[in-house]
Amino acid sequence: MRPGRRGSRPRTRRRPAHDDAVPGFVTAVDRGRYRVLVDAGTAGERPVTAMRARELGRKGVVVGDRVALVGDTSGDQDTLARIVRVEPRTSSLRRTADDTDPFERIIVANADRLVIVTALADPEPRPRMIDRQLVAAYDAGMDPVLCLTKADLADPADLVAEYAPLGVPYVVTRRGGDLDELRGYLSGHTSVLVGHSGVGKSTLVNALVPDAERAVSHVNAVTGRGRHTSSSALALELPDGAGWIIDTPGVRSFGLAHVKPENVINAFEDLAEGAAERCPPHCDHFQEDCGLDEWVAEGHASRARLDSLRRLLSSREGTDRDPDPARDQAPEADQDADQETAPETDRETDRRSDPEADREADPEADSDVNVEADREADGAS
Repeated sequence: MRPGRRGSRPRTRRRPAHDDAVPGFVTAVDRGRYRVLVDAGTAGERPVTAMRARELGRKGVVVGDRVALVGDTSGDQDTLARIVRVEPRTSSLRRTADDTDPFERIIVANADRLVIVTALADPEPRPRMIDRQLVAAYDAGMDPVLCLTKADLADPADLVAEYAPLGVPYVVTRRGGDLDELRGYLSGHTSVLVGHSGVGKSTLVNALVPDAERAVSHVNAVTGRGRHTSSSALALELPDGAGWIIDTPGVRSFGLAHVKPENVINAFEDLAEGAAERCPPHCDHFQEDCGLDEWVAEGHASRARLDSLRRLLSSREGTDRDPDPARDQAPEADQDADQETAPETDRETDRRSDPEADREADPEADSDVNVEADREADGAS
């Protein structure tokens, strides 16, 4: 017994099992409050407002999480339930603020499809951002889909050709056009829409879910950037229960410090076998004795696929290396400018000192890391 001002109850490490907890699905997060859908698909379906229970410790809760609730789960106004358990995640879409940030942030949990939304014009497409989001998808075990918007302003042929060797499926949309092809990719899945500001994510969401009423805005004619009209991630059910889409705020950077190269290579089945059989230990796949060049020369995979793999690995490293190791003579000082980090803000300093905040996705924490240099590099490529 340990007497004190809090009473004389014995200390214990045992925690309640909460066998009577109600399962739910997190659809939104807002300043420490969680919107959780309970009894989904039944006559009793209702949204419940909840908070994290202290017993969760520093474990974060994000949109897409399957959780267990106790307390008042009626969903009535001014009621509050507690999240006492987060079920094991099937996937976690993660990123860091930049490639030097040791703290990863989980954006969304339990999604199986990543829809990379990029405009063909206004703003111009940024292939390096697309590459980074592809790497994040492969790392999370999610199936990527390219959604190319604003085809009424520019021809998609060049961008489609650039990503053809990867075998990534794509959809082209235009103002007022039919979205049936996109709906086909979304049906039966939990899909996350990602992309930088102004590419049309919220416009797509409003067309796919008419009751969503997501705010939209225009691209700044001077800077060529979009504005953050979505301030937080939001999960929305497609009509007729055909699946879920999760709209996310526009991001200006997509750090990959947390990604292991083997997770990227495993997405290329025709090259992963060659890497296991021919490559020396700890091969970075850019060195001269990389066995993948010989693997390709023997006809096991195409050169275009190998070049695409190396481009993605280069994007992960934050470098601009030639896909052919024999031609890769870029000195260290010539590394891609998009990895020169901007001065750290007070908000980032506070976040680094709070591990709990680092684990939870904060859409407003995007570092505007040399966006202009990144855009210039994309244009040069």
